[in-house]
Amino acid sequence: MKRKRVVVLGATGSIGESALKVARDIPERMEIVGLAANSNAQKLAEAANEIRPESVCLVDETKIDILGKALNYEPRIFIGEEGLREIACLTNAEMVLVAIVGTGGLRPALAAIEAGKDLAVASKEILVMAGEIVMREARENSVHVLPVDSEHNAIFQCLDGRSSEVRRIILTASGGPFRETPANEFINLTAEQALKHPTWNMGPKITIDSATLFNKGLEMIEAHWLFGVEMTHVEVVIHPQSIVHSMVEFADGSTLAQLSYSDMCFPIQYAVTWPDRVPNTLPPLDFGKLSKLEFFTPRYDDFPALNLARCAGETGGTLPAVMNAANEIAVAAFLDRQVPFTRIWQTVQEVMDQHTSVAHPDLDEILRADQWARAEAAKTLEG
Repeated sequence: MKRKRVVVLGATGSIGESALKVARDIPERMEIVGLAANSNAQKLAEAANEIRPESVCLVDETKIDILGKALNYEPRIFIGEEGLREIACLTNAEMVLVAIVGTGGLRPALAAIEAGKDLAVASKEILVMAGEIVMREARENSVHVLPVDSEHNAIFQCLDGRSSEVRRIILTASGGPFRETPANEFINLTAEQALKHPTWNMGPKITIDSATLFNKGLEMIEAHWLFGVEMTHVEVVIHPQSIVHSMVEFADGSTLAQLSYSDMCFPIQYAVTWPDRVPNTLPPLDFGKLSKLEFFTPRYDDFPALNLARCAGETGGTLPAVMNAANEIAVAAFLDRQVPFTRIWQTVQEVMDQHTSVAHPDLDEILRADQWARAEAAKTLEG
């Protein structure tokens, strides 16, 4: 049994922290050889001092002195966006875990693929914006793209390589904090209310995306690219308990589901040890204590994100990147208490309506569409 040597991009976020936990839990199977963070130099240094990877990277060059002072050993230090791409290509690494929120993970992910590294993807934006390019590059470089999102990891486990026999991929959604809130109350919802997620502990952007269901919309597009399944065969069901992480219905009508407690360590470990399953200290399910597992149809009219995402995914080209970028700007405005909750969906819809999608775009065209959508969303929000 071989140890997997892993570089973690986004080491100081919640996924990065879970990855460090997994490395502590199964040291015989996982060794972290590189850690990268955006600007939290102190936290990066603390993690590095504990596990002592040979390389670390800090994107924010102004904090490099803080990092240097806080380190108690001498790793190789990479700096800036260029450093992020370099650490993603470390010669002795076999896998790169990308857990960077937003577009920042795209270039290092593609650099890692070109360098022949398997990719463990926790950043939705990579596949939403550039799924066509990423999956093509992965095929051409004979590398695996392994999902770390709990839902896509569940689908990956259920499929077990049999994607040609799929009738439906069913993504489960907790429904977020407003699952039962009447639509006429949406206008008065606050950022504080939206940040109280019922089952997962995540960063603010993803937590708001869970409240609007944009999170699930992005995951629909991600599933389409990861598993080569048409958007029409990707569905969403509300499952408040977050125990069933997703399901696959096969051509014969049988449905397989993957179940575990809500802990990102489960999917991270499976991505690292796949195709093996390895014992760990994570708690197994106690079915005697699971009183019920419920499933509901989403309120599509009240939560427009799912239909907007379906439209973006079916149109393809640059439209998913535009949807993603407009949503980021609208979420930031909501978190800054500048606009009401409902303005998030409205802004995304307006920006998507203004865009003429480019089919089969290259990376530069995707990034141009992303920049255009950010500027357009900002204009829309000011209007």
